Amino acid sequence: MKSVPCSVLGIDVGGTKIAGGVVCFPEGRVSTQEVLPTAPARGGAAVLHDVLWLAKELAGRAEAAGQKVKGIGLGLCELVDSTGRILSANCVRWQDQPVTERLSRIAPLVIESDVRAAALAESLFGAGRSFRIFLYVTVGTGISSCLMIDGEPFVGARGATGTMASSPMSWSCENCGHATQRTLEEIASGPGLIARFNQLRPGAAKSGPDVLRAGANGDADALNVLRTAGEALGSTVGLLVNVLDPEAVIIGGGLGLSAGCYWGSFNASTRRHIWSEIHRSLPILQASTGQAAGIIGAAAAWEKGSGRRFGVSPP
Repeated sequence: MKSVPCSVLGIDVGGTKIAGGVVCFPEGRVSTQEVLPTAPARGGAAVLHDVLWLAKELAGRAEAAGQKVKGIGLGLCELVDSTGRILSANCVRWQDQPVTERLSRIAPLVIESDVRAAALAESLFGAGRSFRIFLYVTVGTGISSCLMIDGEPFVGARGATGTMASSPMSWSCENCGHATQRTLEEIASGPGLIARFNQLRPGAAKSGPDVLRAGANGDADALNVLRTAGEALGSTVGLLVNVLDPEAVIIGGGLGLSAGCYWGSFNASTRRHIWSEIHRSLPILQASTGQAAGIIGAAAAWEKGSGRRFGVSPP
């Protein structure tokens, strides 16, 4: 009897979009995918409704292509512990929703934090394959991080790792005494860029790419917003390098994969804020799995969580 090819659904639920795809292993190839807006202000039930529709749609496409869906990996932009329990509701309010119950009716489910899932994708299939220890940072609607050690995301004592940009960067100016209460996300994330640019040019930007395009076209206000955002992000990543001693830093997410002023300012700032000469020339790379990192990583988290082996050959 001819065997039926198997695949895993990878679903990445972020603050701006829900991206899903059918992922084939061991190569980690996305055979089909779909993107929906998250619009989290609608409430957790509405977001879950869309995720369920997406999972059923992708499962139907896989079956039509002769593939059996063996599981669903879901990456979520919230804190998630090592058992898959959702620990926060900062963006997507799912702590009171029957997420596991509803999605498990389609296929066995594994839930992981989105940044750990994306870091896993880079470790298995992307720029992290040649490193034993690397720091992954995703920069988009939010900013978060994951330390990868020997192919495993570091989850910490409670699963609450990665919130590198959500707390206020509080310090007082020694000259005037003013204490800032802004977070790194308010300065350097996509919504942060939009808000800061629109303060200077009301209504000029509706998205992070709008600010990037304005900067690429030489707009002085946009360039200042992008330069200072990159500097702030680099100062934090440099601190993490000082503390964690990784072999490399890998940057993903929509803004993390951008070019131009933002990337240049971030790269230079990171190296300037690294204290030791030993670390200062370490590789700072963009994620090579690109925008599919969340989808591939979520599916890979299911493979990992189900105890299966990937069979990925070394680079």
